[in-house]
Amino acid sequence: MEESRTEHIDKWVRGRLGDEVVVESRTPLLVWQGGFPPVYGFARTEVTPGALRPTDASAYAGEWFFGPHQPVTQWYDVVAGDEVVECGAWTFEDLPDPVSLTREPGRLSWTEEDEPVGLHPRDPHKRVEALHSSRHVSVTIGDEVVAESDRPVVLLETHLPTRYYLPRDDVRLDLPVATDNVSTCPYKGTADAYWSFPGPPSVANVAWSYASPLPTVAGIEGRIAFYNELVDLRVDGVLLERPVSPFSKAEQRPGGE
Repeated sequence: MEESRTEHIDKWVRGRLGDEVVVESRTPLLVWQGGFPPVYGFARTEVTPGALRPTDASAYAGEWFFGPHQPVTQWYDVVAGDEVVECGAWTFEDLPDPVSLTREPGRLSWTEEDEPVGLHPRDPHKRVEALHSSRHVSVTIGDEVVAESDRPVVLLETHLPTRYYLPRDDVRLDLPVATDNVSTCPYKGTADAYWSFPGPPSVANVAWSYASPLPTVAGIEGRIAFYNELVDLRVDGVLLERPVSPFSKAEQRPGGE
């Protein structure tokens, strides 16, 4: 199994359970495990006294999206008043001193400086760009052309396929069906609108949009993108090969797009 990789970051990071700060650091670690997005790592002295309660893994529901992938030497419940996150923190076999705390949504909330962090810590080695373009982009699902545009915003994100965000006027919104799915990305913000294609073929949550993206990708505001993995996408007349990624299955996304 791949060993953990760590790197200190120069950010003031606080983790909260309810209204209480349970961990705080101005020099936290980022901990990468087996190619998954990073989690935070903290020295024990940076954790609020009484916030960690040793436990076993019986309450741990699984790895979720990027939970522990290295051998864990000790599990802890995270406690603040009446609030408890079972198995919310752990120590690694090859990283015994710092404690990593879960980034699973809905369990602990985090800020870097005074800005909220969505889904997982931002990777300092990851690049995200949003570029206006005049490429011709068309999207086909089954036999239906569901979108066609000469004015995409091209979004390039390290380790993910290039995405093409299209103006709403260039998307056949009479074909897909809006869903209640929502996802969060630490680089782009909250995707607050999703659409499924009823078929044939039926494809769940195949398109999404950000009403209020983060400033670094402001160009995608209100535009609609489709999973290249799930549609036939042509750029300047060339059919793109469907990439293989964590988003290759048509299902609700816990976040990240």
